Amino acid sequence: WQIIRELVADGVTVLLTTQYLEEADELADRIAVLNGGRIVAEGTAEQLKRQIPGGHVRLRFTDPTAYRTAAGTLTEAARDDEALTLQIANDGTQRALRGLLDRLDTAGIEADELTVHTPDLDDVFFALTATAAAATVPAQPKEAVR
Repeated sequence: WQIIRELVADGVTVLLTTQYLEEADELADRIAVLNGGRIVAEGTAEQLKRQIPGGHVRLRFTDPTAYRTAAGTLTEAARDDEALTLQIANDGTQRALRGLLDRLDTAGIEADELTVHTPDLDDVFFALTATAAAATVPAQPKEAVR
């Protein structure tokens, strides 16, 4: 990776093909996602990550009462009652996180753990190739229901 970085710093254009998306995220200025020999998307890693949904905030609680209060306040959250966790769709931007934290503060809710998940290039690849694969599968004739 260091040799590639040095070459790029010296003005050399490097065309790197890899199946290791962490490597592409680390080294590439621009990324092209191929599926079936065709480019299905291209751009910077950040541009590609913003194209797909999937970002979320996960709140974990140890106190069941605090969990129930949070679930009642954040009604849009996906609940895991067994693990006492809530998952809220969120793009991870400062504004979106501030809005969520403000709602928690206003309700007097204190989570024991807050984690932010933003899509990575693996998420991008699977979203783009699954969509492209579905688009290339011929529709099956539907049987008439009698």
